[in-house]
Formats: sequence, C-alpha cells, structure tokens
Amino acid sequence: QVQLVESGGGLVQAGGSLRLSCTASGSILWPNVMGWHRQVPGKQRELVADITSSGTTSYATSVKGRFTISRDNAKNTVYLQMNSLKPEDTAVYYCNIHYMSGPIGSWGQGTQVTVSS
Repeated sequence: QVQLVESGGGLVQAGGSLRLSCTASGSILWPNVMGWHRQVPGKQRELVADITSSGTTSYATSVKGRFTISRDNAKNTVYLQMNSLKPEDTAVYYCNIHYMSGPIGSWGQGTQVTVSS
C-alpha cells in the first residue's frame, strides 16, 4: 500500500559522508513515523534513527552526534545525513514507515553503505 524507495548508498572512506534519501508513495496515513534501520549479515536489524510527522527525532547511541535525520512532508521524503562514517557503519540501510496504531507499516528495499578503512 505504501512504497518506499531508498537512494544514496555507496562506498566511502572512513571519515567521509553520505546522504540517504527515501521517498514514499501510495496510501500514506498521518500521523506517522519514518526512519532508518540497518542490518549486517548474521545480526538483527537495528534502529538507526527515526522522526515523527511533527519532527521529533530519536537516534541510536552509536550514531548520535554523527547522523542527522530530517524529513520533507510535502515531498513524502525522509533523509539521513551521515557524517564521520566508520567501518562499523557498513550495512544495508532500510527505510521504514510505521504508525502508532492502524495499518501495518512498510519497508524499503534497502541501500548498501560500505565504509572502507
């Protein structure tokens, strides 16, 4: 019902930056929460950051001070600005939308982020 398409992943050196984007389309309900999770092989998917429709943000401890999440409600787009990247940030990053109640949320297809030493 809601489609999420991520972009902006790639290969960067440690200390570099990337900006991920995720655009939603379809039957988007409001209010909602959009955010980013990441996953590496053999580990469970973990929350990186999320942001509510009204702009309240949450971050994983491991990325605080380095990553910034933002959104443009008019464009149905959420962004993740990633600075001071570390090799341990290497993962597939997934966009997500969910709700406090009502229909089940949706996941994007994922975008690979690789940080070299």
